[in-house]
Amino acid sequence: MRITRSVRLGIGAIAVAVLATACGGDEQRSVSQSAESGSLVVGIKFDQPGLGLRNPDGTFSGFDVEVAKYVGQQLGVAPENIEFKEAPSPQRETLIENGEVDYIVATYSITDTRKEKVDFAGPYFVAGQSLLVRADNTDITGPESLNGGKRLCSVAGSTPAQKVKDTYAQDVQLQEFDTYSACVEALRNGAVDAVTTDDIILAGYAAQYPGQLKVVGEPFTEERYGIGLAKGDTESRNQINDAIEEMISSGAWQAALESTVGPSGYPLPEPPQVDRY
Repeated sequence: MRITRSVRLGIGAIAVAVLATACGGDEQRSVSQSAESGSLVVGIKFDQPGLGLRNPDGTFSGFDVEVAKYVGQQLGVAPENIEFKEAPSPQRETLIENGEVDYIVATYSITDTRKEKVDFAGPYFVAGQSLLVRADNTDITGPESLNGGKRLCSVAGSTPAQKVKDTYAQDVQLQEFDTYSACVEALRNGAVDAVTTDDIILAGYAAQYPGQLKVVGEPFTEERYGIGLAKGDTESRNQINDAIEEMISSGAWQAALESTVGPSGYPLPEPPQVDRY
């Protein structure tokens, strides 16, 4: 029987579809499945002192890093088998949705909008939004003093940037960069008047540049840091919540916070209550 061109094309399309299913169906595998293979890819920040920092020698340090490693160990993965991948604020949901990371521990505030795209375990820490200014600045003392055309920097895709837009942007020149370290550099060279994000992040930068920068005012939001993972991966989310609770109850949470964030002078809070929504 003669096979026509249209039939051959149809057979080829079916073959491609089958191959794509066989090769690409694993993209949304769960954290638990990755852990069972003996390795994990975890998203962190690379430029946040005390939280998630890539050091000059290629190692990583900070509270988020310690949380990520503790969770990995509770899932059965040794720290040396965790690959850390940079997770800038605007890219976090995309990294999870595309299966490029297993989970993200990167000062990732839990919000209802984000929960439409990804799931969260935690919170493992509760921070509050504040302001970072140069040490010689005397006229910025809190969000209410940002009027008069002050130049304020935050990160695109972050909750602090959105908060400023919603509440304080009427008389503020808001500049958005990809990273907070870029904002801090702009602050140091006088290109902006203040940087806004969570107080614990700002405290790390102030400690990195002693005598040059300072955190001012009282926190004016509540930011609940969660561990982001694929939407619908309920089993893994429960396991990560168990790991967070174990880290808190064992004293490892307090020890990690003291060793990473403590040197900045940031007042260390009580551990949060995990929300198993």
